[in-house]
Amino acid sequence: MRNSPFWWILIGIMVLLDIYFFQALRYLTAQALPRTRTIIHSVYWVISISAIVLLLLLPYLQFEKQARLGRSTIFALLAGIFFAKLVAAFFFLIDDIRRGVQWMAMKLFAGKKSGEAPVAPEGISRSAFLSWAGMVMGGGLFGTLVYGFGNKYRYQVKKVRLQYANLPAAFRGLKIVHISDIHSGSFTNKEAVMKGVYKIMKEKPDLVLFTGDLVNNVATEMEDYLDVFDKITAPMGVYSTLGNHDYGDYVQWDSAEEKAKNLEDLKQTHARLGWRLLMNENVVLEKGGEKIALMGIENWSAKARFPKYGDLGKAYAGTESLPFKILMSHDPSHWKAEVLEKYPDIDLVLSGHTHGMQFGVEIPGLRWSPVQYVYREWAGLYEKDNNKLYVNRGFGFIGYPGRVGILPEITLIELA
Repeated sequence: MRNSPFWWILIGIMVLLDIYFFQALRYLTAQALPRTRTIIHSVYWVISISAIVLLLLLPYLQFEKQARLGRSTIFALLAGIFFAKLVAAFFFLIDDIRRGVQWMAMKLFAGKKSGEAPVAPEGISRSAFLSWAGMVMGGGLFGTLVYGFGNKYRYQVKKVRLQYANLPAAFRGLKIVHISDIHSGSFTNKEAVMKGVYKIMKEKPDLVLFTGDLVNNVATEMEDYLDVFDKITAPMGVYSTLGNHDYGDYVQWDSAEEKAKNLEDLKQTHARLGWRLLMNENVVLEKGGEKIALMGIENWSAKARFPKYGDLGKAYAGTESLPFKILMSHDPSHWKAEVLEKYPDIDLVLSGHTHGMQFGVEIPGLRWSPVQYVYREWAGLYEKDNNKLYVNRGFGFIGYPGRVGILPEITLIELA
């Protein structure tokens, strides 16, 4: 990536943003004392140049396993600076468009009024309001992202009661804990993760279902956390499936055999945890003499950039006569793309994958995240006719080492 045209285009955009942002900063500090102005300008350029240098060096920096949070934090801070300036530049651009329109209008008006050829009016100053608005909004975004670093282990329990007319009586009141997207390769605080596991067990679930992305890339990322997640147990079992990150598709391997071994090692990791990994297959859950089906498939996405390893036909086979069916499928785009179209008798689909982008707003009357422009079903419960989809917001994190507005989730589902 470091030698790709995209990388250098990004660097170029950052330089242009720095110069553009500085024009507004220089305007707002014009009335400050010379010494104060010099300090502000110097600090600005030290930060901006350092950010560009770090971005250039980041691909070459080698981080030990225990310092991986350092790398992701540095990258998140650089991204935060970039997007903060981008947001501020939006306000500056509005101001510049206003100035341009006003300049042209004054130029034409001056020429018509005098009966002579149009002459350029004196320069039109920037709007202090729009300049400050850009600074405040950009600074607010950056501050929010920094604040979010402290939310990555703030596990919340979301309780959902789902009613079904066709649910066998013995399964009414069944408590299912649904978790997804552990991403153990991002963790650096074992004690904090253990508190999340304690929260899971405190709910005393009958059944625990995990819907993929146990690791970021390689099976060994889970080694330090085996003795944490093996504490998750349930009377009716713990079942799991794979997500897109579990296949090792996002790292370079020396050979296809090495990649295949990594996947086999990951499967064994599920077994070591005591979790039953469902690979395009189903199990029959029995309670009080009645039965329901639980299916789990490998990753299947309707989005072109994500793989279709799953085979729902294989997972579904043999469940036709059972009155109630649950499907674990990592990517929520699978629900509308295949499940509703071909297997409408699957009553409940459990997914994850989106993380709610780890950034958004969820308050009464307002739910928003940038991820909704890619995934229409991105967090929480969705229904169509008698079919339901629940998208878990993710237990872990990846990329940005924090969460803003979208906290890590443990879902407690009660069937009724």
